[in-house]
Amino acid sequence: MEHDSNFFSASMAILGTAIVDYYSHLQWWLLLGVVVILVDLRFGILAAKVRGETIRTSRAIRRTLNKAVDYLGIVTLAEMLWRTYGAEIGTPVVSMGVLFILYGVEISSILNNYFEYKGLPWRIDILKVLRKKSDLADAIDTKDESGN
Repeated sequence: MEHDSNFFSASMAILGTAIVDYYSHLQWWLLLGVVVILVDLRFGILAAKVRGETIRTSRAIRRTLNKAVDYLGIVTLAEMLWRTYGAEIGTPVVSMGVLFILYGVEISSILNNYFEYKGLPWRIDILKVLRKKSDLADAIDTKDESGN
């Protein structure tokens, strides 16, 4: 029985080392993901309170954890793209593009929640900037008096 426990411990140590090695140079992207998720949660709750919605803690936690798993998956995809195409090109352009789109969408969500919380009439659509190759000023929509 003692032998099985040592084998399991050694296997987990090897697996943990491989995981840490895989994500070691992505630590800043993962840390940025944690910060962005928590900031989005904070401003999302504040914006929902302004809208008069009921805040359900279990739903907020579930959505935050789902978002964290999604971010881990997308960062893993970016790493795989870097290892596949970055080695050929020399620069991880594809993986950087994936990460910039991911964090650009999340930052626009944070800003939109912040604007709603503060009562400002602006909405930012970062994808509009990417689709039309337009200025950021064109991506900022303002609501009229009726809220449209």
